[in-house]
Amino acid sequence: MPAIVVRHLHKTYRAPQREPGLRATLRHLVAPRYRTIEALRDVSFTVEPGEAVGYLGPNGAGKTTTLKILAGVLFPDAGEARVLDFTPWEGDHDFKRQIAFVMGRKGQLWWDLPALDLFLLFQEMYAVPEALFRRRLDDLTARFRVADLLTVPIRNLSLGERMKMELIAALLHGPQVLFLDEPTLGLDVLAQHEIRTLLRQQVEEDGLTLMMASHYMRDVEALCDRVILLEQGHIRFDGPLADLKARFAPHRRVEAVLSRPLPPGKTPPAARWLVNRAGPRMQWQMPRAEVPSFLHHLTAHYEITDLSVAEPSLEEVLRHLFDTPDAASGHSAPQEVF
Repeated sequence: MPAIVVRHLHKTYRAPQREPGLRATLRHLVAPRYRTIEALRDVSFTVEPGEAVGYLGPNGAGKTTTLKILAGVLFPDAGEARVLDFTPWEGDHDFKRQIAFVMGRKGQLWWDLPALDLFLLFQEMYAVPEALFRRRLDDLTARFRVADLLTVPIRNLSLGERMKMELIAALLHGPQVLFLDEPTLGLDVLAQHEIRTLLRQQVEEDGLTLMMASHYMRDVEALCDRVILLEQGHIRFDGPLADLKARFAPHRRVEAVLSRPLPPGKTPPAARWLVNRAGPRMQWQMPRAEVPSFLHHLTAHYEITDLSVAEPSLEEVLRHLFDTPDAASGHSAPQEVF
């Protein structure tokens, strides 16, 4: 049985709309005007147990709305959603014991209390046996190297330390499904790496089902083998990360450093694909099918001191995808993407 099933999900919002100024404010109080925002339009997908899925899209695409519905925070206008065979918004206590939801922009921990007090409170709330609670707490705090910070009030921790405590709080009761919304927002590189490593271990070793919305493409590439792209409330792509790159970025980047620069006036190899040239260093972007024959020609006719072949990053793929007019709809997606 899938861990998450979503069928034909719809969600709209009514947003107040008024012009600036005192007169407009008074007019709005008497005769308010609203505009309808369609956050989700006929969204359907399934997620299997133990799967890690990246849920991506431009700002306002509906990512957070979807996660809130699946966590039981919001009600949809239409459609069906099942998480661990529960309907999320019905408020079942057994459902709440089996999921966790972490939002990078909004903490769940009380600032005036130390993390340990809050963890003990969560132990009581979720009825976690003492021995199991201590084992999980010791393991998680050791992995995150925060054992010496458990008695420090949350307000006195750094942003990265607070996010680590948020994740520990979410994982202490052993959820089967974890929803993440921007889990590494604002964190330094080391903290991001530690969080990715821990979450990957949870997925691979404990069978955690993970669904994550993030603008940090390294999070997705490190954690998720599958991605769902959401654009203007509907799904544009759902499949393996490798398929996404193959479909929307059918090129490879080749970079070579010659033993010496080409003589003046000499045409560089594969000039139609050359995108950058600085002395002996040259860079090409070419269809992946052309790479083997090009490399054979390059190494046979030129003395090479350094050579590399790379596929575009997920961030480059998505930036190109959402900055390019959608052929099916004939419009261009928002420029502010990832």
